[in-house]
Amino acid sequence: MKAFILTATLLTLLLTYTDKYSYASNVAQSLCEYVAADDKKRMRSFLKTNRLKIRSVFTGIECNGKNLLAFAAENGSIKTGSLMISKLPKSVVTENLATLESGPKALLDAAIKRTGG
Repeated sequence: MKAFILTATLLTLLLTYTDKYSYASNVAQSLCEYVAADDKKRMRSFLKTNRLKIRSVFTGIECNGKNLLAFAAENGSIKTGSLMISKLPKSVVTENLATLESGPKALLDAAIKRTGG
């Protein structure tokens, strides 16, 4: 009986861990897709539905090995990039100014305006 309870407990913990990992993976994939498609409306809706803030997930998500802002600049995603710039702390935007220089001028201008420079 103890072995059954122990097995059931371990199985429950394993499934719980897998679900959280799977959920995080789905969130990251969805956000990367919205940035690549420059779909600001769906990105905002997705964040709101999942009760997420871009500030809280920004550091944990990479798209093709780049953070979300660099990925937006690389893909020319002005709408979603501008949304992220407006929602992220000024210090984070300042850290990413160099990566935004290679992207659209509109993103760089929005970042410079946000940082006060």
